Amino acid sequence: MILQVKKGTFSYGKRKILKDISFDLKEEEVMSILGPNGVGKTTLLRCLMGFLKWDTGKALLFGKDINEYAEKELWENLSYVPQVKKSVFSYGVLEMVVMGLDKENSFFHIPTKEDYDKAYETLKELGVEKLSNRYCDELSGGELQMVMIARALVSNPKLLILDEPESNLDMKNQIRIIEAIKHINVNKKSACIINTHFPSHALQISDKTLFIGNDYKTTFDESSKAITEDNLQKYFQIKAKILNFQAEEVEYKTIAPYKTI
Repeated sequence: MILQVKKGTFSYGKRKILKDISFDLKEEEVMSILGPNGVGKTTLLRCLMGFLKWDTGKALLFGKDINEYAEKELWENLSYVPQVKKSVFSYGVLEMVVMGLDKENSFFHIPTKEDYDKAYETLKELGVEKLSNRYCDELSGGELQMVMIARALVSNPKLLILDEPESNLDMKNQIRIIEAIKHINVNKKSACIINTHFPSHALQISDKTLFIGNDYKTTFDESSKAITEDNLQKYFQIKAKILNFQAEEVEYKTIAPYKTI
């Protein structure tokens, strides 16, 4: 088991955000977190990484409490892709990806040719090596998101955590992000946790899904069992149909919302 959360509860001051959150994730599994705005999905990710401390409960990474890890040891096991809109930094793309190796090196480490080669190969693996000679502040949102995924991936983490990686992107770039996550999971053998606003994406890539709703309600199960028309109504207050279709001899599922409640 790579990650277990046991009855995690968190508050900002007197305002409770999360209550009795529990789930587990095995090696090489993908889990999506779904729910409306403002229910604490990003807060949950911050608790998982030790940025915030649980009021009660705990998160175990490989059976060890997150809070018992030394910082370097923790970040040798996991990587994080935060929400990205636009870079205000003029770093070169290769420089940005090489920064993902910092946790393996000392603060005073000067990147080597081997580091830059590794960064380039990671970009190539994601199909965006053409960006290697550009600067981050001139990239589109989708290009920058792929670079940030490469930065997280370059250190070969056992667990990759992504916060709304497809938000604010057009349809093509959303698909590129989903394809990248599939590739990471299958070829790099990394477990992934994705906070997303797109239940259809969760159906495509996730082994498990955690719903978080208002009034602290949660549902956690295999995605095929958790993502149902009843749960979409319960957590998003919408009527929707889950549709099956075939394209290029591959079976797909998608979600068609048609009415608010």
